[in-house]
Amino acid sequence: CSSRRRDCERRRRSPPETIDLPAAMADEHKALGNAAFSAGNYADAVKHFTDAIGVDAANHVFYSNRSAAYAALNDFDAALNDAEKTVAIKPDWVKGHSRKGAALYGLKRYDDACDAYRKGLDLEPDNDACKSGLADAETAAVRAMGAAGDGGDPMASIGAMLSSPELYGKLATNPATRGFLSQPDFIAMLTDVQKNPDKFGSYMSDPRMMQVLSVALGINVMSGEDAMKNPDNMFNKGEATVPNVTKTTPPPPAPEPTPMAVEPEPEPEPAGPKAEAKKEKELGNAAYKAKNFDVALEHYDKAIALDGEDISFITNKAAVYFEKGDFDSCVKACDDAVEKGRELRVDYKLVGKAMTRKGNALVKLDRLEDAIEVYGKSLMEHRNADTLKRLNETERELKERKMKAYLDPAKADEAREKGNELFKEQKYPEAVEQYTESIARNPDDHRVYSNRAACYTKLTAFNEALKDAEKCIELKPDWAKGYTRKGHVEFFTKQYDKALETYQEGLKHDPNNEELKDGLYRTHVEIRKGSTGQVDEKELAERQQRAMADPEIQGIMSDPVMRQVLNDMSTDPKAAQEHQKNPMVMAKIQKLINAGIVQTR
Repeated sequence: CSSRRRDCERRRRSPPETIDLPAAMADEHKALGNAAFSAGNYADAVKHFTDAIGVDAANHVFYSNRSAAYAALNDFDAALNDAEKTVAIKPDWVKGHSRKGAALYGLKRYDDACDAYRKGLDLEPDNDACKSGLADAETAAVRAMGAAGDGGDPMASIGAMLSSPELYGKLATNPATRGFLSQPDFIAMLTDVQKNPDKFGSYMSDPRMMQVLSVALGINVMSGEDAMKNPDNMFNKGEATVPNVTKTTPPPPAPEPTPMAVEPEPEPEPAGPKAEAKKEKELGNAAYKAKNFDVALEHYDKAIALDGEDISFITNKAAVYFEKGDFDSCVKACDDAVEKGRELRVDYKLVGKAMTRKGNALVKLDRLEDAIEVYGKSLMEHRNADTLKRLNETERELKERKMKAYLDPAKADEAREKGNELFKEQKYPEAVEQYTESIARNPDDHRVYSNRAACYTKLTAFNEALKDAEKCIELKPDWAKGYTRKGHVEFFTKQYDKALETYQEGLKHDPNNEELKDGLYRTHVEIRKGSTGQVDEKELAERQQRAMADPEIQGIMSDPVMRQVLNDMSTDPKAAQEHQKNPMVMAKIQKLINAGIVQTR
């Protein structure tokens, strides 16, 4: 009997070795905390997570969850302490940085919040929580700076929030507002408010606008009817309120940017197949960075087999194929990602990213037109600066290739000769068409620009004629005909000072050119008429007005020294004689005379 009693006592004192009591207790406290958080009992959630930490103080998840609960209570100092503890225990866990960013946002330390979110994105570039948090923090920082500079105009603040480029993405991914984007009257209302923030008050009775304001602010704003029923809870507890802009009394100062909402529930680390898939993805990422592409593909395939609802595994495969140079496989992987994304209704940004990657592969395959089409579709999903840049570059490359493929000097000469015949027949529009065709076939032939400039001059299209004449001079600076064309345009438009300079420049290259000499003579005659009062007042005023549009003339007239010189020439003959000894001063005075600004009568 005594032996049996000793065995029973030993068994009673020794618990089964297979049960880990501390771990089980900690998990139980964590589960209770998650349940309390989901029910909105944040204080109870804090208590349960604290109990879990008391059992296992080295578990980073408990601190992360308690940080979220503190943030829900607007105790952002405590939330920041727990977030920093989370990062200290597990610095490579992206959610810890996300928690830290949310707490800093709540403390209105927006620049620090941006840094926290960026560190999270360094660990996981595709993390949606960090990307959206960073966007919100950057917007809040700009909004806070704007409020400090403009006195805090409430309507300007609301207008800035509703004009944010991220707003449409938030509305599209929010189940409560997604349907609004298909309603024409809603789009018209939102567009009107974005253009005229002062009209916001007239739309506050529309519950859809209150939903939009909730999404923009990151808080639960009640409709006017509900607010009347429960005025003490117009916003979630602890949140700032928005003034009623429809009242006739002066509105109170605009609220400071509201902290964004915390994540809806502090989730534990993934378990089961999804957790295994995430591990495989991380292994694939590591292999990709090490350029072990075949190994990376194996890990991504395993991740896809474990979790078929995350298209990032597929787009990562596409990235591997791209680096391997297997662009056809990259295109197929991107198509698979888009198809799966449509099926699962994933974020538009993810679909757009897959399309952009496909476009990059099509560029490498030299299928530029297909790439342009795909880039355009990607921008319809999500407007991204990088995608837009790639689209513009590809369009420019395609245009240059088509231009080069069209080059043919022999056909260019044929078109030029046809243009010459049409010019002789005074069929100037038809001649312009042939000269344009010739330029497309051979854009380096200066003669065609000169000929087309002559056609444009006959058609009194002086702006086009001037451009062609200047292009002719650019291609062949020592060819006198280019200066003749340019000088004639300037003469006909009564820019005699410029015509004079052009004819003189042309004569430097061909001193005996009769057309240039004649143009110079006729220009001197017109300048002399203007300077001696031989033109009517209307024409003189037109010349002066046209001359004052010239930056060089403006510079001379705004020069204090030149203003004094002009004054001395009309009031002090002795001083005027001294000024005439200065060649730089006289050159400027001659410029004003040629332009019709100064008269010598």
